[in-house]
Formats: sequence, C-alpha cells, structure tokens
Amino acid sequence: MISGNTAPLTSHLLPLTITKMPTPVFTHPSCLKHDPGPGHPETPARLSVLLAHLRQQPGVELSQAQPSGREPLLAVHAAPYLDGLESMSARGGGVLFLDTILNRDSWAAVLGATGAVLAAVDHAVRGNGNAFAAVRPPGHHALAARGMGFCLVNNVVVAARHARRTGEERVLIVDWDVHHGNGTQALVESDPAVRYVSLHQYPWYPGTGAADERGVGNVFNVPRGPGKPPGLYVGDLWSAIVAATTGWTPHLVLVSAGFDAMTGDPLGGFTLEPEHYTDLTQRLRDRLPSAPIVGLLEGGYVPERLAAGVLAHLRGLQ
Repeated sequence: MISGNTAPLTSHLLPLTITKMPTPVFTHPSCLKHDPGPGHPETPARLSVLLAHLRQQPGVELSQAQPSGREPLLAVHAAPYLDGLESMSARGGGVLFLDTILNRDSWAAVLGATGAVLAAVDHAVRGNGNAFAAVRPPGHHALAARGMGFCLVNNVVVAARHARRTGEERVLIVDWDVHHGNGTQALVESDPAVRYVSLHQYPWYPGTGAADERGVGNVFNVPRGPGKPPGLYVGDLWSAIVAATTGWTPHLVLVSAGFDAMTGDPLGGFTLEPEHYTDLTQRLRDRLPSAPIVGLLEGGYVPERLAAGVLAHLRGLQ
C-alpha cells in the first residue's frame, strides 16, 4: 500500500533504471504508518515515494517481510525501554525525546521494520546475494535505552547481532548518513567482531564522531565539514574502509544507507550525488567479493532525492 503523501514521479531517475539480476528489497507496510506529525522531516513520503519508484523497476524484487517479535530487539535494547515504546504507541503516541515522536502505529512500524531487516540479513547470510531493507523510522541514533534523532531502535545493530547469532564471525558497518551514528558506535565500540566506519558532517548533530573515538580499535570515524568537493568525501570514506579491512576481512557488510549527504538535503551540507553511491557500493563489492552487502535505509529528507540515492545504491549491488 502506498501512502497518499506521494510526490509526483520525475524523469531524472530514468538513467538509473536497473536492468540486471533482481536485488531483493524487503519492507513492511507498517513502516508507512509511523508518522511524527505535520512538518516533521521524517515523513512517510520518504518511503512511499521510494516504493513507488521501486515498483517501476524491472530489476528490483520488492518483498513484504513478516513482522518480527521482540527477541531480536532484546539483543540490543533494554526490555523496559521496549516496553515504554510499545505502551506509548498503544496510548496513541507522544514525544519520546525532543524531535523523536511516536504515533499509535509506531510500535507496529518497529516490528515491521525489524522483520524486513532480519529478512534481508537472512537472505544474504544464506548465500543468496545482496539485499536492501527499505524501512523507517531510521535507527542509527538509537541507544540501548534511549531513542533520539528520529530513531526508535537501532536497525543496523539489530542486523549485526542477528548475523553474529547465525554464525557470521565478523561484520563491517559502513555508515554514510550525513549524521554520525552515535547509537551504533556506542553499541558496538567494545565489540572487536564488529567494525564501524562512519563518514559524517562535523561538528553537526549529534555532536559525536571525532576521529580520535576509536572504541577497541574497531571505530573509524571520518568527520568532515560541509560544502567540500564530493571527491573528498568519497575518497576519505574509502580510505577509512580500506584501513578498517586491511588484515581484517568481514563476512558481512551492513550499510547504514542514509542519503542526506546529497546536495540540497535540508538536514545536511554535503555535496554527494546518486552516482557516488553506485561508486562506493561497487568498490565495496570489488574489495570484499566474498562478503554480501545489506543496505538499510537511514536518513534522506527530500523524498525524490532519497529514491534516486537508493536506486543508485541498488545498481551498485547488482
């Protein structure tokens, strides 16, 4: 089902038409029903516009996942915190923290998104190739017992813990959202089995992500200022990925795929374009040919631009 809050489709996405083997994109309709309210940048249109574009793509296999239960979330988040999310949603919603707002459908969206994330990881670790989870709300700011930055649960860490439980010994998380994933870093920085590489605008929300934040040697932050040439952002992120994977080969790559680092996004000041995501994705495939890649949707607050970024990433996954 597509939300009525869908912007007109435009022709600028046509050069990104996907024509190779289908890449599965997992989602759940509940993700469209989470709504922080009028004027909030994390609008359902971010996903509805993307899904409309994906349904036009012959090289995309769009799959509805089953909603998850609580158990995978308990591997990351405290039970009282999850209880609070569920009860607040059951009461009709409310303000969790500043700009992080729930409505009556937010808990269902959490479970639906988690189900899509787990389905994408299962597809990859079973040897079926790369995948993408088109979900919302985003997740990389969520801490173990606190939601913030539009995020309720940390989707990418849920994915990493699930992959580890299935036997994947080493997991690389690449985060190219324009904001630092403070929640992701906090949740993995003591775990040598997971390495985290983040390119982000700095200083910027949430104020974390300095280069000297190294965890147990598994955190590789790339803080950069706004308005730089896109080649600098791509090159510096790639250098960090090379450093993180020299002498350490992951069995799975998870991408916190935010597209608010593109030119014109209202919540960032970077200058990337869709083709840069194709380039980075192809580089990951070439460098780590034995590790499947699972992309998980994070930020991106111009729906049409977000859709263009996701399609570019999917083209790189094929």
